[in-house]
Amino acid sequence: MTETLVLGGGCFWCTEAVYVKVRGVTDVESGYCNGQTVNPTYEEVCTGRTGHNEVVKLEYDPSQISIRELLEIFFVIHDPTTLNRQGNDAGTQYRSGIYFTTAEQAQVAQALIAELTVADAFGQPIVTEVLALANYSGAEAYHQDFFERNPYQGYCMAVAAPKVSKFKKTFARLVRE
Repeated sequence: MTETLVLGGGCFWCTEAVYVKVRGVTDVESGYCNGQTVNPTYEEVCTGRTGHNEVVKLEYDPSQISIRELLEIFFVIHDPTTLNRQGNDAGTQYRSGIYFTTAEQAQVAQALIAELTVADAFGQPIVTEVLALANYSGAEAYHQDFFERNPYQGYCMAVAAPKVSKFKKTFARLVRE
């Protein structure tokens, strides 16, 4: 039995590139959520007028990986302190967000954010939104498995590859064999 958790941590190519390598994650899909337009296109989302966030939808086996572990990875591979920005990617579609499908996911996310805040883990306030998943749609086919299909593309080499390396180094025990 799997559960679903949706995360927005900047460009979905980067976030997807990490989570496809996580033990216990059975499926990763790039998409859009929590905006007002039904089934927006990438071009529409990029305008910032749809309210959507670029996200990855994770299907995971809770007997192999916990919500907390998924979220610990999330907080290592992106900057949760920059509002509507990850690196050079700017706009509301790049906001940090945890979009839960169960009450337990919301509780774990809020507790972890509280712990990280008390520990001053990032030296700045965490701006990650924690909201119920709403109005999700999958991204276009050319966005799916983008890093895997284009590892030598400039953005992938400069931005996604270092996130994958950081994940593998920090969470070696969770890397899919």
